[in-house]
Amino acid sequence: MKRIFVFAFAFIACVATVLGQARKPTLMVVPSDVWCNQNGYVTTYDNQGSEVIVPDYKKAFQNNPDLLLVIGKINTLMADRGFPLKNLETVLRSIEQTSAQNNLISSSTSGAGLAESPLDRIRQVAQADIILQLTWTVNKNGPKSYVTYNLQGLDAYTNKQIAGAQGSGEPSMTADVPVLLEEAVLANMDNFTARLQAYFDDLFANGREVAVTIRVFDNGTGLDLDQDYDGYALSEIIDEWMYNNTVEHRFSKSGGSENYINYEQVRIPLYNTRGMAMDTEGFVRELRRYLLKDPYNIDSKVIPMGLGSATLILGEK
Repeated sequence: MKRIFVFAFAFIACVATVLGQARKPTLMVVPSDVWCNQNGYVTTYDNQGSEVIVPDYKKAFQNNPDLLLVIGKINTLMADRGFPLKNLETVLRSIEQTSAQNNLISSSTSGAGLAESPLDRIRQVAQADIILQLTWTVNKNGPKSYVTYNLQGLDAYTNKQIAGAQGSGEPSMTADVPVLLEEAVLANMDNFTARLQAYFDDLFANGREVAVTIRVFDNGTGLDLDQDYDGYALSEIIDEWMYNNTVEHRFSKSGGSENYINYEQVRIPLYNTRGMAMDTEGFVRELRRYLLKDPYNIDSKVIPMGLGSATLILGEK
């Protein structure tokens, strides 16, 4: 009997530990846009006719040996506090392996491709909850060096800053940048991680905030959001689905007509009913499956717009 009790206690403790670890947010450290620009690690891409300057992380890794060491140091400091991390360099390799496939993705109706910045694509592949954006400079004080840094915790879905730590380390004779950075950030690290955990706990309890847009294909079928089903307009049916499937029924409708609906501050669960991580695309796909069934029988196309936004276009796939 005693053995059974001990086994049961150990099993419960193990389960509790696993559940506690599951509540930790997943992080990824990236050099900030400012740092990349200051050091010349940028590239340009065409965004519908406008030239956009974006960080070139691969170039930074290939040309700045300190970058990998600095990210590794922050990764270690966070891992020591129980926070799982995604490695930026590994994610970049994964993106390279799938870039050819991504370039083939297009709308079957208009032929339009995906509009993604490099950081959008990194976020999509990494599936990190929080991006840690790091800026640092090495300063001289006579023969000694010290680091000034700015570490920002950003919600990967909304880009909102949720935690921050800034400061300068004590001057030191060492020229080892990771060591200087560690000395500078240690004083603020516990408060920083506490803020990250508090934010994630709120997400776990109240859902992740995303944006959802509904559109209608102009394909001559006459389908619109005013179409009637048993006395209810299609827009009302979608409103009810949103009410039933958001956390604590929390969402706001910022605009709409017979052709579109914009939903903001949509709180979606972190995990679906199968225990898998939920993102905006997955949430909207559930709405797509609902509308595909009787009595609606409406086909549609889901277009993800980064992690925190997705559009459902009604009328065809």
